Amino acid sequence: MTAVAQDAGTAGTARNTPARISIWAASLGAALIAGVFLTPLFWLLYGGLYTFLVFATGLVAIPAGHLGRRRGKRPGGRDRGLALLGLVTGWILVLFGLLLVLAYVGLLAGLAMLTDSAS
Repeated sequence: MTAVAQDAGTAGTARNTPARISIWAASLGAALIAGVFLTPLFWLLYGGLYTFLVFATGLVAIPAGHLGRRRGKRPGGRDRGLALLGLVTGWILVLFGLLLVLAYVGLLAGLAMLTDSAS
């Protein structure tokens, strides 16, 4: 079998690795968000780590999702929907990470006002 024939035979079964990376990163970020809601005390203790990981997984999912969508357009491409899901979830993770930063700022501002008024 020639190399061209082998490539043509495996074109339909080629994996769309960026799409799979995107969905794994998005799933990890969603699990971190679930951890924030399930263990709020742990989030208060290690919230900076949670926030960084949520934001980082979103930043991995977005470019991988775009690359997966582009590879899915090729002949024999697969997993375009999976890449889109990772892409959308990645943007939600970035938004949620920014909301967590705002929650921290609000928490610190509220505590500053409480200690200021107690003096």
